[in-house]
Amino acid sequence: MAYDEVLAERIKERLEPEGVNAKKMFGGITFLVNGNALANLYEEGLMVRVGPDGMEEALSRPGTKQLVFRGKEQNGWVVLAEETLDDKVLDDWLKWAMEVTEELVPKKPKQSKK
Repeated sequence: MAYDEVLAERIKERLEPEGVNAKKMFGGITFLVNGNALANLYEEGLMVRVGPDGMEEALSRPGTKQLVFRGKEQNGWVVLAEETLDDKVLDDWLKWAMEVTEELVPKKPKQSKK
C-alpha cells in the first residue's frame, strides 16, 4: 500500500479522539465514523467526503479534483493535493468530511462467519 505515512499519522491524531477508526482498505487507509468512510488516503492523495451538495464549493478550492473510480466520477467525493494540506487546511477538510459523514445512517457491524 503506497500512501504518505506521515500524513496518515497527522490524520489519525486529529480523528481518533473523535471516535474515528482507521482501517487498511481500498489500496490505502480509510477513516470511518459509524461504519461510514469519511476519508481515504491512498497513492493518489487524500480523498474526502463532501457530499453531493458540497461538490461545487469543494471543487472551487485549490488543489481539489473530483474523485474518479473505475472511470466514473464519484459525486460527493474529492481528491486533495497533499502539498496543499497544511494544518489549517487539513483541519478544515476533515471537519467538513466529519460533518457530512455523521449525517449518514450508521452501518451495522458485519457478523463474522463461523
